[in-house]
Amino acid sequence: MGAAKTQKRGQEPRWPALLAIVTVGLVNTALPGYLAIGPRWLLIAVVLALEVPAMVLHRRGYHWVNQALGYAASGVITGFLGWSLALLIWRLPTHKDTPLEMLRAAAVMWPSNVLVFAMWYWRLDGGGPAGRDKLPGHTEGAFLFPQMNLDWTRGKWSPRFLDYLFLAFNTSTALSPTDTAILGRWAKVLVMTQASISLLIIILLAARAVNTL
Repeated sequence: MGAAKTQKRGQEPRWPALLAIVTVGLVNTALPGYLAIGPRWLLIAVVLALEVPAMVLHRRGYHWVNQALGYAASGVITGFLGWSLALLIWRLPTHKDTPLEMLRAAAVMWPSNVLVFAMWYWRLDGGGPAGRDKLPGHTEGAFLFPQMNLDWTRGKWSPRFLDYLFLAFNTSTALSPTDTAILGRWAKVLVMTQASISLLIIILLAARAVNTL
């Protein structure tokens, strides 16, 4: 068991989450200027300012600082997404936005919603990647993945970022987690929030834009 723990520790790659958070920052530059907080490049600049030192500190063994900076980066992009969505919904009754602008905003916010919540699930479940790295397999957490119930993977399998991205994608498309059971209360709150945001984007923005074209 001790050898398995040693082999597991440090094996979960961080670069998929880094790629996801940078993607959100880049995609945000496509938002109309009146929906952005400050210049449209501000989010990607803040994300890089937090994530670059986080990755360096992780490689040097300062995992708690890496985790704190990761939470900060996820919080920043969540705030940017929430502000842009709230501002766009507030502008809807004024009819100032053209259908193409609403579709453009929806095309930015929907994938951002998926990536943002995938990062939260990945960072929080089972103590985050650092916590999961300390165990030979993922047996307890806020999400019950199908692999955790299989005899040949129980106690040996651990989720990676792609598994949380798949969960977030299903939540935004089917408005439910589909094949993964939600066990933790905090996870249920996040899943409900993500599904609600997706519903708002699809119904209030994309559907209205298509109807007015």
